[in-house]
Amino acid sequence: MKRRLFLRGSVAGGAFTSAIGAGLLSVKDALAEWPKAMMEAKDISTALGDAGKGQASDKIKLKAPKIAENGAVVPIDIDATGIDGVSSITLLIESNPTPIAANFNFEPGAAGFAATRVKMGKSGNVVAVVKAGDTTYHTQKEVKVTIGGCGG
Repeated sequence: MKRRLFLRGSVAGGAFTSAIGAGLLSVKDALAEWPKAMMEAKDISTALGDAGKGQASDKIKLKAPKIAENGAVVPIDIDATGIDGVSSITLLIESNPTPIAANFNFEPGAAGFAATRVKMGKSGNVVAVVKAGDTTYHTQKEVKVTIGGCGG
């Protein structure tokens, strides 16, 4: 089993290196930019900065359970296909020690939809922030956690 894993990793790494060497993939495209300030923030307003000053929108469909039986695995779907030109979706968990849970960036023409599973330490609001062009939209939903995922 370890040999197969090693071979698979070697082939994937070789293909990745060859693609960069051939100019098919640039190093800038291959390495994602780390949003350091956003990831180190301890509250939602700091994490979002100026992006948090957007407008509430009913065009964003945030699907999350009202009661999460296990905070370690909370499924969340964000559907912003009703908004044209979505460039990013940011998911924040208000009650977590580090509120940002996910940040999805979209290429032009892509559908604004994202699905993920997050950890929630305790009950609180889940906030979805959608950026489209120069406009920022947001919506939120309260999720009650019965068994903690982040802290217990």
